[in-house]
Amino acid sequence: MMGARFLFVLAAGLGLAAFSNDKLDQWVDATVLPPLQVETSVEVLDHNGALLRAYTVADGRWRLDVALSDVDPDYIAALLAYEDKRFYQHGGVDPQALARAALQAVWNGHVVSGGSTLTMQVARLLEEGTTGQIDGKLRQMRVAMALERRLSKQEILLLYLHLAPYGGNLEGIRAATLSYFGKEPLRLTSAEAALLVAIPQSPEMRRPDRSVERATDARDRVLARALRDGVIDGEQMRAARTEVVPSARRAFPALAPHMSDRIILEEPGLKRHQLTLDKTLQGKLERLAADVVASRGDKLQVAIVVADHASGEVLASVGSAAFKADRRAGFVDMTRAIRSPGSTLKPLIYGLAFDEGLAHPETLIDDKPTDFNGYRPQNFDRQFRGTIRIREALQESLNIPVVALTDALGPAKLLASLDKAGVRYDLPGGQAGLAIALGGIGVSLEDMVQLYAAIARGGVSLPLTHQMKGQREEGQRVLSASSAWQVGDILAGLAPPPGAPENRLAYKTGTSYGHRDAWAIGFDGRDVIGIWMGRPDGTPVPGAFGADLAAPVLFQAFARLKQNLDPQPEAPPSTLLVSNAELPLPLQKFRNRNAAFQPDKDAPAVAFPPDGAEVEMLPEGLLVRVSGGKAPYTWLANGVPVAISLGSKEVMLAQLGRGFITLSVIDAEGRSARTKVRLR
Repeated sequence: MMGARFLFVLAAGLGLAAFSNDKLDQWVDATVLPPLQVETSVEVLDHNGALLRAYTVADGRWRLDVALSDVDPDYIAALLAYEDKRFYQHGGVDPQALARAALQAVWNGHVVSGGSTLTMQVARLLEEGTTGQIDGKLRQMRVAMALERRLSKQEILLLYLHLAPYGGNLEGIRAATLSYFGKEPLRLTSAEAALLVAIPQSPEMRRPDRSVERATDARDRVLARALRDGVIDGEQMRAARTEVVPSARRAFPALAPHMSDRIILEEPGLKRHQLTLDKTLQGKLERLAADVVASRGDKLQVAIVVADHASGEVLASVGSAAFKADRRAGFVDMTRAIRSPGSTLKPLIYGLAFDEGLAHPETLIDDKPTDFNGYRPQNFDRQFRGTIRIREALQESLNIPVVALTDALGPAKLLASLDKAGVRYDLPGGQAGLAIALGGIGVSLEDMVQLYAAIARGGVSLPLTHQMKGQREEGQRVLSASSAWQVGDILAGLAPPPGAPENRLAYKTGTSYGHRDAWAIGFDGRDVIGIWMGRPDGTPVPGAFGADLAAPVLFQAFARLKQNLDPQPEAPPSTLLVSNAELPLPLQKFRNRNAAFQPDKDAPAVAFPPDGAEVEMLPEGLLVRVSGGKAPYTWLANGVPVAISLGSKEVMLAQLGRGFITLSVIDAEGRSARTKVRLR
């Protein structure tokens, strides 16, 4: 005991030794300081700055970056009152504190109070030194005085807030408050602040997850000192002593693990990554994903992507139901895995057909056995509906009509549109055939959500982003505004799954060949959500259909996103909203475009006015004449019907206006001819 007292008194005496000022300055200035840059955890934040996920530093410790402005001032006051009252007056070593500690040790026969300043504690923490040996104490004094000359008081205090030990692998105020209280250190109760002051004095003995009793006793001693020094009042003291000390550590936030790992690989040099994700929504959907697969065996997996289709920002991204190396392969990010989309490409094909003038939602199309040069697709139920409307063909997800449209468009047209939408795809064998209309192509859930976002925002693509990087320019136009709206209107008329609300959510389901992938993707007037379900190893899921498996999850996800859907937009002014009977004859019944290039000696022709002519209008209008073809005839001016179902080959067209105009005539078999003239 006398040896310990002697060492302590000797350390204090040496610290106050009567060196000359010059000698002391030289001694301090020659100090080699340890590195002052403290390694902190890499953090991933949501769009509001809330912590989504954090990573330990290289040695496995939790040490999170913090600013003085992020720490409760009452904690700072309690810390300085208890540890170092003259922190802002001394130069690293406090002679009064050392002298008092030495006298108390001699008088009581044991150490009663420490003489270390907060700066000396920082010196010890920086070098991970000891306190019991004289050479260690001397080194702390020297480093402390050197720190005071090179750093401001705020910088020294900030080092303490990063390095103070809180038991186990916890270092720093933020790691402690998140682990013990589940919150940031900006707003602390008096009891919480006192506990955080007490633990670093003996972190392993006082850590509350090991001994609540010792932690509580140490906290109460800090509270008593704070009351004595006027840091808190009696009422605060009584309230603080009633608070229960936490008996266990909380897990650090670990949301969006796949996205977090991804962004760190993309930008490995950053300490803080701010994403567009919403922490609350991310948590809700991760819980939904876990619930969805809980009762469906140990191999079924689910992935979810939510995006704001107006801005392109990803609001939530769930790569799997759990980030584990289990039988579900939860460590695989299924939002980016290449899978067969089943029928989810069909809306794009119909939209392209609308744009190309091949079809309209009210156009009739045949659903019957068809041979496309050796390719004979069948519907999923192996039934045929006969002649139905295009609207119904898409809503019922029939295969033969969409293959017929793809045949008319050409597979290259579909691939070019995917390129415009920014969709990356994998073609089996490198060849694009008609089978791509039914899922014979590989795409990811993330890219499919981006495609549907383009449809939802009026046909213009905008690459999805998961990083907060300000305003971005729109991408390429994939569909016209009218065609995009028509596709959305058709999908919004699809019946919801049993038990789901009839809220006109525009959505489409898909099931890949062999029941390997079940999809559901939908959008309202603001957001788009995509669901994929299946097995990561690509093995079949017997009996799995997108409509039965994924669609209910889609509606549940929207319910967690918002209470009520944002309404779908109004139809653009250029949209043709008519019944089948009111459509121009070529649009009333789908005919493969190639038929238009077959020679037809009896096809109609505009006999008058001739193409390129300049014609003077008569008071009653313009006389037009058709030759050939089969009555009745329909005349259009600039695409708008002006005379319908005429038996005569000659008619007077009124109210055409003046200037350049395109006149078209369509006969009973849908054959057409046109002429461009100038009317005076």
